[in-house]
Amino acid sequence: MEQQRNLVLAIVISAVIWLGFFFLYEKPRMDQQRAAQQAAQTQQAQPPANAGGTGAVPSASAPAGGTTAEPAPAVLADRPTVLERTPRVPIVSARLKGSINLKGGRVDDAVLAGYRETVDPNSPNIVLLTPPGAPDAYFADFGWVGDDGVKLPDSDTLWQADGDKLTPEKPLTLSWDNGAGLRFSRVFSLDQNFMLTVQESVENGQSAPATLYPYGRVQRVGTPKDVGTSILHEGPIGVFGGTPDESRHILNDRATYKKLLDDGPCSNPNKQYKFDSVGGWLGFTDKYWLVALVPDQKQQLHACFHWEKQGSADVYQADFTGVAVTLAPGAKVESTTALFVGAKEVPLLADYRDNFRGQGIPLFDSAVDFSGYVPLAALTYIAKPLFYLLHEIYLLVGNFGIAIMVLTVIVKAVLFPLANKSYRAMNKMKKLTPQMTELRERFKDDKAKLNQEMMALYKREKVNPAAGCLPIFVQIPVFIALYQVLYVTIEMRQAPFFSWIKDLSAPDPTSIVNLFGLLPFHVPDLGPLNILSIGIWPIIMGITMFFQQRMNPPPPDPVQAKIMMSLPIVFTFMLGHQFAVGLVIYWAWNNTLSIAQQWLLKQTDAAPAAVPKR
Repeated sequence: MEQQRNLVLAIVISAVIWLGFFFLYEKPRMDQQRAAQQAAQTQQAQPPANAGGTGAVPSASAPAGGTTAEPAPAVLADRPTVLERTPRVPIVSARLKGSINLKGGRVDDAVLAGYRETVDPNSPNIVLLTPPGAPDAYFADFGWVGDDGVKLPDSDTLWQADGDKLTPEKPLTLSWDNGAGLRFSRVFSLDQNFMLTVQESVENGQSAPATLYPYGRVQRVGTPKDVGTSILHEGPIGVFGGTPDESRHILNDRATYKKLLDDGPCSNPNKQYKFDSVGGWLGFTDKYWLVALVPDQKQQLHACFHWEKQGSADVYQADFTGVAVTLAPGAKVESTTALFVGAKEVPLLADYRDNFRGQGIPLFDSAVDFSGYVPLAALTYIAKPLFYLLHEIYLLVGNFGIAIMVLTVIVKAVLFPLANKSYRAMNKMKKLTPQMTELRERFKDDKAKLNQEMMALYKREKVNPAAGCLPIFVQIPVFIALYQVLYVTIEMRQAPFFSWIKDLSAPDPTSIVNLFGLLPFHVPDLGPLNILSIGIWPIIMGITMFFQQRMNPPPPDPVQAKIMMSLPIVFTFMLGHQFAVGLVIYWAWNNTLSIAQQWLLKQTDAAPAAVPKR
């Protein structure tokens, strides 16, 4: 039957799309992660001699950016040991822990109090910033660069603090006098989330004027181990524009760690990642975390992303410098920079985008990459609204798994007229089966005539043979967009459902290999055979898909019938191997609703018409 051929074609195309999606994007990402983990283990066994070093601030002669490397530590030490070596003032809040390093006045210790490494409630909190001298150093600092001969604070400067801790209720002021008439102040304040604001001031008590440039930088030692997927941007990120009122340019998927490595220093006149801007922001993004500098949005600045080699370690830096200010004798100048160190929570980033310090931060929520792989960038317009709808449902029901199921009902309701039309078209096509069979027998040797008679039959009976495929094609973008939402949003990370599902963004943790936990052993990494280790929810999805197929008339062609019978098995293993269980729950629940809808429609169509009373 023509209708069945179209249905099979639609399903086969769907399977090909998702198989291609898995083998072109997901499988390379997993292979890269596995290779990176192996490389990391090798690197830990033989730590680089100079890893963990820091870069010097930009020089006065080149205020537009660039670094001159400081001597790197000869030997790396563990993070707690490095933290104990310098005087510090603790950062204490409900969401952000860590400390301000009084040596250098930098932020190099940040721990996210509300996020843990695994679903185990006793696992360590996420460590985001780490001081130089420890493995994977990652820090931010601020200050001034100026004319040669002017003594300015640097990484060895020991600042004096006016308090014993930094809290959202109590700012912290650091001060330092250069002994030659310049007095420096650095005031840290913290909001209730992940944003620090650093207000710097310099007072000139000497008789000669001084020319200074404010700067800020984020430096990261080593390439993160889990970077490599083509459907998510991780690495250098920033937003730059000409004026606050002009359209902004976002730097994302065209800037990678590897491209910084190939691009050269900021002094390179042909360097790609160098920007003149008014306001904006810049830093480094991971899948779930962001460290970003946010200058005053009215400040003219020059920003640069760059890389340098220190021993065997790759050092990446994002920095900016403001315009020169001349500090006359007795005068005082100020500069304010914010630093975001935290989780990429979409509503929080959107609030900063709109409301931060009365200026907002342009496109700040774009740090969450809803666009996916570049050819699918249009899916942002589906994925982002889908996330907000899902999040609003979650606020009502308190469980993202239930929210996904409610979202599925909403999607089904929106597509209800289209689905009903499709199912009715399928029923009409079923009723036309004898006539279609007769036409095939009459014109089996004349394909052109057969097609002509088929089209005449469809027109006479008012049947659209492609109508049965429309719901499948319409749901493919929704399915891919939901995959992106589950993959990139931190709200889905470690979000539980019920019972054994502790993380909707991860695959179902149960396995058929150990009879779903009945056998007393943990399933090891099976390498290529991991595809055999499917869980309970993928099997439920496969069963619902099988029963949904049973609601439809079987294809007359034996080959088509075999393809249809194999699809539930193919999808079970395909979705059960590495796809987020939240996506599998969506698909299984969608199948269940489709079965119910088809059954009710058949019952309605089969009901005898009421006989009018005389």
